[in-house]
Amino acid sequence: MSEMKMDRRTFLKTLTAAGASAAVMSTVPQMVAAQTAPTVVMPNPEFVKGVTGAAYETAVSLATKGAFNNLQWQPGDGIKFLAPEKIGTGKYVDDFKALGKAKLLDIYTKMVQSRQWESQAKDLFLGGKDPIYGTFHMYVGEESIACAAMAALEPKDVITSTHRGHGHLIAKGADMYKMSAEIRAKTEGYCKAFGGSMHLTSMELGIGGMNGIVGGGWHLASGAALSMKINKSSQVSVCFAGDGAANSRYFLNSLRNAKLYGLPYIAFIENNFYNAGTAGARTSAVKYQAELAKGLGISCVTIDGTDVAAVWAATRDAVASARKGVPSVIEAVAMRWYDHSGFAGGKVGQDGAFGLPYRSDEEVKAWIGRDPNIKFKNWLIEQKIATADELSKIDADGKAAAAKAWADSLKGTAPKPQDGLKNVWMNKDVEATQWFDRKGPAVTTYQFPEYLVELHKNMPFEA
Repeated sequence: MSEMKMDRRTFLKTLTAAGASAAVMSTVPQMVAAQTAPTVVMPNPEFVKGVTGAAYETAVSLATKGAFNNLQWQPGDGIKFLAPEKIGTGKYVDDFKALGKAKLLDIYTKMVQSRQWESQAKDLFLGGKDPIYGTFHMYVGEESIACAAMAALEPKDVITSTHRGHGHLIAKGADMYKMSAEIRAKTEGYCKAFGGSMHLTSMELGIGGMNGIVGGGWHLASGAALSMKINKSSQVSVCFAGDGAANSRYFLNSLRNAKLYGLPYIAFIENNFYNAGTAGARTSAVKYQAELAKGLGISCVTIDGTDVAAVWAATRDAVASARKGVPSVIEAVAMRWYDHSGFAGGKVGQDGAFGLPYRSDEEVKAWIGRDPNIKFKNWLIEQKIATADELSKIDADGKAAAAKAWADSLKGTAPKPQDGLKNVWMNKDVEATQWFDRKGPAVTTYQFPEYLVELHKNMPFEA
């Protein structure tokens, strides 16, 4: 028997013909509306652990509006979700303030360094003065997320990052000179010129890798969390990735296993509204990406990503739960000021990229008006934690340090052509062709290390 399908108008006519009362008829639209009513992303009591205030109140209002699940999204709609002008109030802010001046100024310092390092890279490239190799994904506008979240972690904790990960490295304590050298393809760089911007990383700092594969970090971080579980470590593992990456199967796979095995894992979504040039609202079926975890019974919260106190408080609670084997999801909302990658629409000395077809200049300007760095700076002054002069000195020092890092990296050592044969798997004594120049190939022989030769013999497949 074939399934009978009926549209809404035909359905109502059928009810009327069958003698349905006006009262019954009036409830039909309400029933339909109830099926699509927006849900609220709220962390469960175990996750919140007493934290109340604007951080979580904001989470409710944001989730009710819903930035996603909207096929009618138009360029400029990001302004509807504009963050508050100031950092909120409440217990979570009091707890944040209790970190003390030294810790709070360290967060601010790293936010300044991240902003300056990237902004100067943009100016250097657009000014045509110095080479920057490979694509470059700007994190400007989201510094508060990385720096506040990292302040809630311990040095031993591990993170994985996205292709937009410069801010995560600086927040974890990276050396701007070694970062600059990597971007300029110098051997003094963190990855000795092998990583570039999208794979810039430091295992010494507990960074399990930036990733050019969208969503690739979810599995790496959850795998690290499994290792922590097996080794009975007190570490936690956090993956930072964008809203587009949260719409991937890797995201749900990592959470499924994290819940199943009780892993010390946190999935941290950085929601900047747009995937590459497509609004996330057009590709996601939920109001907010964090809601994807609700079906697994995993705590999830959506917060203002430009509020450093809210980011820190949410991360602190998630970390406390993760150390007990309870995974969770945090989603922080903050607009990226520049294009998905590269510097289209940007100008030397100008903040933000304009004239991009998939979003409006008005929404970008509005979000720039919610600059997380200035927001935090004003709060530090209002709370009498630091003076304007103290913070101006941090600003100047950060600008000078970034400039020195970029200038000094020009003096670095270029890798040798044959270095391209390092760190790769090859069969023993196989000749590899490497182009040393445009005149023709040069041939070298790579000797497979003996211990790997023995390992290869025991492999059930041909390496």
